[in-house]
Amino acid sequence: MVEIKRTFDLLDHLVEQYPKDDILAGKVNGEWVKYSSHDYYKYAHYLAYGLCEIGLKKGDRVITMSANCPEWNFIDMALAMCGMIHVPIYPTLSAENYLHILQHSEASAVFVSTKVLLGRLRPALDKMEKKPDVYTLANIEGEHRMLEILKAGIANRDKWMLEIEQRKQTIVPDEWMTMIYTSGTTGLPKGVMLSHRNLCSNFLAHSQVNPMTSECRVLSFLPLNHIYERSLNYHWQYKGISIYYAENLGTIQQNMMEVQAHGFCAVPRVLEMVHDKLYAAGKDFTGLKKKIYDWAFRHGQRYDYTGLSKVQPFYQLNQIILDRLVYRHWREKFGGNRLTVITGGSSIQPKMVRLFAAAGINIYEGYGLSETSPVIAVNDPAHKMVKIGTVGPILSGVEMKFDEDGEILTRGPHVMLGYYKDPEYTAQVIDKEGWFHTGDIGELVNGRYLKITDRKKDIFKLSAGKYVAPQLIENMLRGSEYIEQVMVIGENEKQAAAIISPNFNTLHYWALKYKLHYRDNAELISLPQVHDKYRKELDNYNKTLAPHEQIKQFRLVVDDWNPNNGLLSPTLKLRRGPLMEKYKDLVADIYGKEKTSTNSLFSAFRSVELPTMPWHKKN
Repeated sequence: MVEIKRTFDLLDHLVEQYPKDDILAGKVNGEWVKYSSHDYYKYAHYLAYGLCEIGLKKGDRVITMSANCPEWNFIDMALAMCGMIHVPIYPTLSAENYLHILQHSEASAVFVSTKVLLGRLRPALDKMEKKPDVYTLANIEGEHRMLEILKAGIANRDKWMLEIEQRKQTIVPDEWMTMIYTSGTTGLPKGVMLSHRNLCSNFLAHSQVNPMTSECRVLSFLPLNHIYERSLNYHWQYKGISIYYAENLGTIQQNMMEVQAHGFCAVPRVLEMVHDKLYAAGKDFTGLKKKIYDWAFRHGQRYDYTGLSKVQPFYQLNQIILDRLVYRHWREKFGGNRLTVITGGSSIQPKMVRLFAAAGINIYEGYGLSETSPVIAVNDPAHKMVKIGTVGPILSGVEMKFDEDGEILTRGPHVMLGYYKDPEYTAQVIDKEGWFHTGDIGELVNGRYLKITDRKKDIFKLSAGKYVAPQLIENMLRGSEYIEQVMVIGENEKQAAAIISPNFNTLHYWALKYKLHYRDNAELISLPQVHDKYRKELDNYNKTLAPHEQIKQFRLVVDDWNPNNGLLSPTLKLRRGPLMEKYKDLVADIYGKEKTSTNSLFSAFRSVELPTMPWHKKN
C-alpha cells in the first residue's frame, strides 16, 4: 500500500487501490467527460515532463486561474512532482490584487482557463515589465495552450521520465509545495506557504470522519483555489470517491441530478439560497398542501443527529410520514440520494442544519484557516461525534488551546510554513512555542465540541466600556427569514446598531400579503410598515441579548452585498472596512453626527447574483 506523504503520492494510491473509470469528470459541450485513475496518473506525468521541457525549474511559482475542472488536478499534480510551487488564485479579484499577486509571487507562468478570465488578468499583465508566460486551457486565438505543454511532454517522455522520478524520490514532506493568497477582509492578500506535510496530514485526518465510500460520487463547485475545497478534493481522491465538477453555480441542481451525487462541499450562503428556495416554494401552496409543508418545516427544525425519536416516541412516526410526503421530493431535486455536505468559512444557522438533516441532507460544519491547511475542527459523523451549532471536535493530530482572552491557538503538522516574504508578520501569528494565533474567539461545548463565537479583531467596545461581539449577533440575526445580510456597528458609541440588507424575496411576499404599494425596493424599505416589521424582528432577538448588546437602531439598504462589489470577501465574509465606508452617511445618521457627503441614504437596488465560475470548453 502506498504511504501518502506528498500530495502526488495520491496518483500511485489511486492506480493501486481505486482503478476506477470516473475518478474525475467535467462537462464539455454538454457532455460529461470522464477520466479514469490511470488517465489521471498518465496526464499528470505527461504534463510534468512538458513543464520541464518548456524550461520551468524546480521552485518556480506557477499561477492557475481556472474554473473547477479535471485539468486543474493535472496541473496541480504535475507541479508538485516537478517541485514547483502551485499558486491558485480566485477568478473574482480586483486588478490591483492580481498585479500584487503576480509581482509578489514572481510567477514564471500562468495557466488561465477561459478568454473571459484572461481578460480580467490582462490589465495586470500589461503593467508588468517582466511578464510570466501565459497558457490557456481553452483554445484562444493568439495564445499558447496547455495542450502544447502536454504534447511536448509526450514527445519528450523518455528525456524527462527518469528526471521526474528522481525528483519525486527526493522531495520531502516538509518541502514548500503551494502558496495560497488569503482573500482577506482588509488590505492586500498575503501568501500562505504550505508544505506537503501540511496538506497531507490534514486531509488524511479529516478523511477519517467522512462516512462516504469509493462507491460514492461528489459534485465540486466551490473554487479549487480555496484551500477547503482543495483539501476536500485530496480527501475524496484518497477515499476513491468520484469527483464531478459542476459547470457553474447556476447548474448545481441540474448537475447534482445528472450525477446523482452523494455529497458536496459548500459555504453557508449556498445552503441558505437552497433553503430560501424551498421555503418560497411553500408560499404558493394552499389548503392541506400548505399545512403539510409548514408542518415539515416545523418538524425539521427540531431534528437532532443524536436521535430525537428516543425521547419523543411520535417524532419518528412523523418523520416517516413527512419523508414520504415532503422530504424525499427535496432529495429528488438533488439526485435522490441522502447527502453528506461539508460546510465552513462562516457560521450556518442551526435550525437550517436541523431541517436539512431531517430531509436526509446531512450538513457537517467544520472550521479552519488557509494558514492551518485548513481544518482545525470538524463534526465527525463516522464516529458519531456531531453537535449542531458547533464546528465539531478537534481534528486528530491537531493541538488546540485557548489564550487568556479566549482566542483559539493551534499547533501541529497542519500549521503553515509562514507568510511569503513576510517573516515579521509570521512571527506575530506563530509564537516561539509554535502556536498559531487564529484571531478567532471560541469555547468548548460539553468539553469536546468547538464553538466559534467571534473574530478577535471585530470585537468592539461601546463608549460605556462594554464589549460587543458583532459576529455572534450577526449570525443570530441572519436566522430571520427577512434578513439577507447584516453588519452590527457601534465602536466607541453609546449603543449597538445594525445595517441590514433585507431578504427581498421574503419581504416582497410579506408586502403583497399586506397590500403595500411601492415602485421599487428603495421605496419599499422606506415604508413605515416595513420599518415596524424589522423593529419587531430585532426586538424578538434582543430578548436573548444582554442590554448592551441589543440593537437599538437600524437602517435598511437595498444593495446586494457580494464579492463582485467588494462588500464580501471571496469566501463571503463581511468586509467591514468597505461596508463602513459605503454606509458612512447612514452610520452618521444613526449616531446623530454630521454627514460626510450629500449622498442619498439608499443606493440603487441591485438584484441578487453570485459570481459565476466559467467552464472551460475544448474545441
